Amino acid sequence: MTDPLTGGKGEVGAAAVPPRTTTLVVDDGTEIAVHQWDPDPGTEPDPVPVVLQHGFTVNTMVEWAGRGMVADLTAAGRSVVGVDARGHGLSRKSPDPARYGERRMTRDLRAVIATLDAPAVDLVGYSMGAIIALLTAAEEPAVRRLIVGGVGAGVVEVGGVDTRALPNDVLAEAFLADDPGTLPPEIAGMRAFAEVVGADLPSLAAQARSVHRDGVDFAAITARTLVIAGNDDPLAERPHVLADAIPGARLLVVAGDHGAAVGSPDFRSAIVLFLLS
Repeated sequence: MTDPLTGGKGEVGAAAVPPRTTTLVVDDGTEIAVHQWDPDPGTEPDPVPVVLQHGFTVNTMVEWAGRGMVADLTAAGRSVVGVDARGHGLSRKSPDPARYGERRMTRDLRAVIATLDAPAVDLVGYSMGAIIALLTAAEEPAVRRLIVGGVGAGVVEVGGVDTRALPNDVLAEAFLADDPGTLPPEIAGMRAFAEVVGADLPSLAAQARSVHRDGVDFAAITARTLVIAGNDDPLAERPHVLADAIPGARLLVVAGDHGAAVGSPDFRSAIVLFLLS
């Protein structure tokens, strides 16, 4: 799978079985798609589900099921819950920026967690999903373990996804441009990737205009935390700054850029091992 930022290839692992997909209507009437998988037969199941939150432009099936993360987790005896963020995947779309932002998506994710009959959750988020996961862990005592990837110092210094590397206003305009041929190559590649995965461009533009900039209450995070970053990821530069801001967090740097790191064998195995520890 091609990295929308750099053209790097994301690796594809074992395919997941089809999920059970349901819809949760949250407090503002938005329908949020929730995908669930059971542990593989013959494994010793863990009662704590793993909740996966994908990044910008993609969805649960592309980011997590298609790259092998779901299959790795179910093979390790974990039940998995994947949440399509509003405006993404099978969740409801809207061109209205007022309906977006990672803070709003955090409310959606907490609503999903509240429906799970589980003593706690382990939470994994990537890129935009990492911001949602961090905000959730700062507010939600049910989060037992937290893994965030695809972000770095920008979360501390900018307050969210690093818009210094990828300006949100430029991104929003690119998704609405009549002629993508006029766009800079890296932005054109991101739009092309979004089109390939069937994303709704007006919804993506709306989220880009509403990107979270208000920071995270790192001191409120009590979950055991792992920060994972690709060594060539422009959106996750200096990840030690983020890891140092979260009490007791560990840091792992793997090979790859923003698209290649997520789903790589090292990335996936690190998640499974951390969740088993």
